Amino acid sequence: MVHLDNTPDLWLSALPALKTDGSKYDRGHCIVLGGPVAGTGAARLAARAALRIGAGLVSVACDPSSLMVYATALEAVMTKPVKDETAFAALISDPRITSLVMGPATGVNDRTKTFVLAALKAQKACVLDADALTVFKDDPSQLFDAIRSPVLLTPHEGEFARLFSQVTDRESDALRAAKTSGAVVLLKGRDTVIAAPDGRLVINRDAPPTLATAGSGDVLAGFAGGLMAQGMEAFDAACAAAWIHAEAARLFGPGLISEDLSEIVPQVLRQLTR
Repeated sequence: MVHLDNTPDLWLSALPALKTDGSKYDRGHCIVLGGPVAGTGAARLAARAALRIGAGLVSVACDPSSLMVYATALEAVMTKPVKDETAFAALISDPRITSLVMGPATGVNDRTKTFVLAALKAQKACVLDADALTVFKDDPSQLFDAIRSPVLLTPHEGEFARLFSQVTDRESDALRAAKTSGAVVLLKGRDTVIAAPDGRLVINRDAPPTLATAGSGDVLAGFAGGLMAQGMEAFDAACAAAWIHAEAARLFGPGLISEDLSEIVPQVLRQLTR
């Protein structure tokens, strides 16, 4: 099995670049699916990450019952109340919506499942994390059969086991999962494995231990979603997001909490684009 270590040389040429005559609409619009009132933090972390990494617009799609929490806690990130699947499908039918991040603290429930399937039916670029993976544990094929667009799955080992099987060999298991699902798979861990259905395999090695903190994975999903919103291919976006996520943690150092990751991204991007 041939794999590469994740370095910017692999994806830097594909990193979205600002245009001198561009507008925010040229930089894509990422929708983050919001969770209930008691679990709004994860979606807010993902949304801010997507905005920091360069998406021109980011919105949180939330149930009307949690709208006030999101509206008062977010500034540049917009809010889109969606009561049900019909309203959600209408929202994402807009061709200017270029990516979705779904799963962080959305709940393992029918709402999460139907919204994910609606996004896949609309053939939107999607990052599926956390609850958007676990909700398919009883019938993973329902998810895999719906994948017809660029999709990135971002499980940790427990979530991976719910869709595939227990991890015994991270590299071969991730590659098998990518081929089975038809999606790019980012298997999180200190050595994060990124696998594509076409056989590409990259390892992001030696992530700082400070990333073992609540919300870190939500930020990673937001980074990937923000890059995909700008048109970056799912595999490249996964590699870039994993590297930037780890590099931001290295630069920040001890005391890191997940909110800090997005704030140090501008420094990482400046180093990359010199």
